[in-house]
Amino acid sequence: MQHGKYRFIVGFLALPLGLYALFVVWPFIQSIYYSFTDWTGLSPEFKMVGFDNYSRMLDDEIFWKSLQHSLLFALLLPVVTISLALFFAFMINVGGRKRRNGPVVTGVRGSSFYKIVYFFPQVLSIAIVALLFAFAYNPDSGAINSILRGIGLDDVQPLWLGDPDLALWAVMAVLVWSTVGFFVVLFSAGMASIPAEMYEAALLDGAGRATTFFRVTLPLLWDTVQSGWVYMGILALGAESFAVVQIMTTGPGGPDYSTTVMVLYVYQKAFRDGQAAYATTIGVALLVVTLAFAAVVMRLGRRERLEY
Repeated sequence: MQHGKYRFIVGFLALPLGLYALFVVWPFIQSIYYSFTDWTGLSPEFKMVGFDNYSRMLDDEIFWKSLQHSLLFALLLPVVTISLALFFAFMINVGGRKRRNGPVVTGVRGSSFYKIVYFFPQVLSIAIVALLFAFAYNPDSGAINSILRGIGLDDVQPLWLGDPDLALWAVMAVLVWSTVGFFVVLFSAGMASIPAEMYEAALLDGAGRATTFFRVTLPLLWDTVQSGWVYMGILALGAESFAVVQIMTTGPGGPDYSTTVMVLYVYQKAFRDGQAAYATTIGVALLVVTLAFAAVVMRLGRRERLEY
């Protein structure tokens, strides 16, 4: 069985690793190289400028605003999204009351329907979601302010995306709504693999729902939660936040750069301002932030693996 093992492994890994190196690793290397030039992105001619772009980035007030917003996304969005998804998944799979002549551990009534409802936003493109909420947030004719007027709250008519103090939170709410369903399904699959005997033993010992969740479900589901945390952080730092901010906000990134995130700032500098070299510099900073986030989450979340 050991004969030709390594040739077999290399044969399967060579093509995917080669594609990964070509389309992922090599562009990163190119970006780092171009960050030391004055390339505009439109001309084949450029020259080396050393660390000028990095010095400019450190003095760029908009860059620091975008970094602050991206860090807020990376720190807050996973906490809210993962927490909601864990709660919903627990109620769908374990949180129901015991029914007569039924299993001891079961979900709430209509749990199958709730799974479909929670997962529904995943069927929609993030661009469509952003457009729908952009209409909903319209201060004059949007659904949210119309509901507030309908229940008699005429004095409570926020500008939402037009208010620098509310715009970022409004965008974050859309990202939570659009992604929580995916993690509900992910955690539901993980909970379904936990033996029912463990829950039954906890119930026989008098454990309540909260104790069952923190003492049984969460420890056995920790690897899935950790992976979901990293994945959600990458989404918050990358394509999901870019699409929502680009489509929903004025500017985009406004008002007054109150919703500008790093990935949007990279796009604007590269394709709007023709400053590709400076854009790649910000992209390198975004890469460092993403890797640091993943490393911190994996390090802080490390614990002894539980098997069952």
